[in-house]
Amino acid sequence: MKSAVKGYQGDGFEVTYDIRRCIHAEQCVNGLPKVFDRDRKPWVDPTQGDRDEIAAVVRLCPTGALKLMLPDGSVAEPVPETNVVRVGPDGPLYATGDIELVDHEGTLLLRDTRIGFCRCGLSANKPLCDDSHYDQFSDPGSLAEMSSTGDTDESGGRLKFTARLNGPLVFEGAVEIVGDDGSRVQKSKGAFCRCGGSQKKPFCDGTHKRIGFTTEQ
Repeated sequence: MKSAVKGYQGDGFEVTYDIRRCIHAEQCVNGLPKVFDRDRKPWVDPTQGDRDEIAAVVRLCPTGALKLMLPDGSVAEPVPETNVVRVGPDGPLYATGDIELVDHEGTLLLRDTRIGFCRCGLSANKPLCDDSHYDQFSDPGSLAEMSSTGDTDESGGRLKFTARLNGPLVFEGAVEIVGDDGSRVQKSKGAFCRCGGSQKKPFCDGTHKRIGFTTEQ
């Protein structure tokens, strides 16, 4: 998993942009074009808006590619009280909440409030999405039936994701999972497919073993 972060100075704050996490969802350019303008160099100019309005638009970035940083190095963004994973049609898993991502050895890779996870198996920046799904991955984003294992009435607290080597994205912690068709389920543990081949998308069904899915992380 790689990052490539650039910083853009505002009045008492900084907007950072990680191009390796950007999937061009365009929430920023549509939400505040005077600050985020793809036809301008540099394309981010925080001097064109005030901190609060920029922070509000930054929080719409579904992958966490954009951040608003304060002078003390903290992120100007509250941790959501609930954890939610939204299944994007033909695209990634969008996770929001108190999120921790570790590799198969338990090494911390990322702690954030917004992450876009690859579920097509094609990303060159696994386990994060890098836009590779476009025109190459098709799935409506509805929820497959799951067993009752891990059902919960809660959806807050730390949500931990483990990227299993050559395998699924395992999660532990209360979360609400929302399909693009409006279906939803609350779970406390389970595994999301990240090879793209499961017949029970977005959840893992073991297909990664049969197709020889491999990952570095």
